Amino acid sequence: QVQLVESGGGLVQAGDSLRLSCAASGLTFSSYVMGWFRQAPGKEREFVAGISRSGSSTVYSNSVKGRFTISRDNAKNAVYLQLNSLKPEDTADYYCAAKNFGIVIMRANDYDYWGQGTQVTVSS
Repeated sequence: QVQLVESGGGLVQAGDSLRLSCAASGLTFSSYVMGWFRQAPGKEREFVAGISRSGSSTVYSNSVKGRFTISRDNAKNAVYLQLNSLKPEDTADYYCAAKNFGIVIMRANDYDYWGQGTQVTVSS
């Protein structure tokens, strides 16, 4: 079955960096658009970043543009999210998601598979 497993979260201070990883299995990874979403306590899940199947195209939410970078390695069936200049408002559970074919979409309901999430906490 399809599995997406996130890792790399943790507790950091404002201004620090983290690199999240998502390892995928059970799917033809290069056929899937990949996205990162996050959900803070008491808030709805929101789109953070997405990357096309080849990796040539990326999309970011305005709140993370210029600070976060999404990338993928189709040979390793993995997608990454580099988080720089972290702020307390970036505190959330971060999820990777896979969408079969098409283009990067910001709507969570369009994604077919989800990981269990990794927690990122940024202290001020």
